[in-house]
Amino acid sequence: GFVRKSAGVHQLMNDKGGYTMKYLLKNGTVVSGDKSEKLDVLVDGEKIVNVGKDLEAGDAEVIDVEGKLLFPGFIDGHTHFDLEVAGTVTADDFETGTRAALLGGTTLVIDYASQDKGGHTLKEGLDKWHKKADGKCSCDYSFHMSIVEWNDETEAEVQDMIDHGITSFKLYMTYPAMIVNDCDMYKILKKLGECGCFAGVHCENAGVIDALISEAKKEGRLGPENHPLVRPDTMEAEAVHRLLVIAKEANAPVMVVHLTNKKAYEEVMNARKNGQEVYAETCPQYLLLEDSVYSKPDFGGAVYVCAPPIRKKEDQDCLWKALADEEIQTVATDQCSFTLAQKALGKDDFTKIPGGLPGVQTRGTLLYTYGVKTGKITQEQMCKVLCETPAKLYGVYPNKGAITAGSDADIVVLDPAKESVISAATHAYNTDNNPFEGFKLECGIDKVFLRGNLAVEEGKLVKEKLGKYIARGKKQL
Repeated sequence: GFVRKSAGVHQLMNDKGGYTMKYLLKNGTVVSGDKSEKLDVLVDGEKIVNVGKDLEAGDAEVIDVEGKLLFPGFIDGHTHFDLEVAGTVTADDFETGTRAALLGGTTLVIDYASQDKGGHTLKEGLDKWHKKADGKCSCDYSFHMSIVEWNDETEAEVQDMIDHGITSFKLYMTYPAMIVNDCDMYKILKKLGECGCFAGVHCENAGVIDALISEAKKEGRLGPENHPLVRPDTMEAEAVHRLLVIAKEANAPVMVVHLTNKKAYEEVMNARKNGQEVYAETCPQYLLLEDSVYSKPDFGGAVYVCAPPIRKKEDQDCLWKALADEEIQTVATDQCSFTLAQKALGKDDFTKIPGGLPGVQTRGTLLYTYGVKTGKITQEQMCKVLCETPAKLYGVYPNKGAITAGSDADIVVLDPAKESVISAATHAYNTDNNPFEGFKLECGIDKVFLRGNLAVEEGKLVKEKLGKYIARGKKQL
């Protein structure tokens, strides 16, 4: 890039026309998956060039981060921005969604592009998502590809997706417009496995859920309190079991996305005992909320409608223990936000409530407050599930997910002394509700560097739309 000197400080023009500078972060604690250590970090342009003790500043701007924790930029491997759902479109698009993500310390989101049913190609899906995202993102972004139809043409396109840096895919066992049958599931998993890729799968038994919905409607049960009753934990666990049997036959790795409950988790553990390569993801809502939220008065339960639903306290406890045992690889958000007016589309029929919650802005601070500070997990384990492991799983390590010389300068400066309360009145989402309304946070995101750009300062967004598309390699786990 073009180099200029300004007030004696070295600056480098990046490809977005902004200026990245040379920074020395001094006196902070650098967190990795293995350890936390008081180290200085030298950033030059878009890269980290040195990490060590008592580094010399030279012509770098010195930033004192005494008392702060330095995490690699968080990676959210499961978002849905600008997505058409249930006759509406998510409240947050790539512009507002990635702003909120960056404010929350997330420097890379991996959203779900999708093929459409009816003879459409994967390339058409990818082009559609690039149009939604390109030029609008405040953090870096990539895509998984949802496969909803399998034929010779789709199979031939898998390599094309890999060539475009898409090495992970999504399959649904529910939702009529997305569902793939068991026959195609086997063929897809086998093909992806042969290509060194894998699919994340939404596991719920669609047929039984339809039957339970039909029963509820016949009985006149139409409020949101019925949502968890028609999508029970047993029907998630059954689908996980079926997926893993198919994946074993296909000799393919697989990921269970948004794992919510103990029964489904036990299916994952049983498959691993049998030698299968199975990854698991969960989300903050399943760690911190209970299914009693669906019974809130005045249609308040609609805010929490998502699939699979929020479960019970024993399921939360199971998931926290799984994180402590390092049996769940990543905590993503499944970000999919709607306004109260959009949720009210299901006022007379809970099955018409658009499903999904926001989460990208508070994932890290919630995990630190309710995981690290309570002793459920360590800050090193938090680094693993938010940074290191997703970077390896999604083929971007060590460029992302690490604070090491040569890595992208994606750095989160977390202040463990800052306190705040989550509120829809102050969040950055384009919504008028927050599922974590009133939750206290015992930490704050002070600064965020995105590829060397100081983009968040004192908790405020100071640089926008510097995000770029990240082509990914194959998994490194």
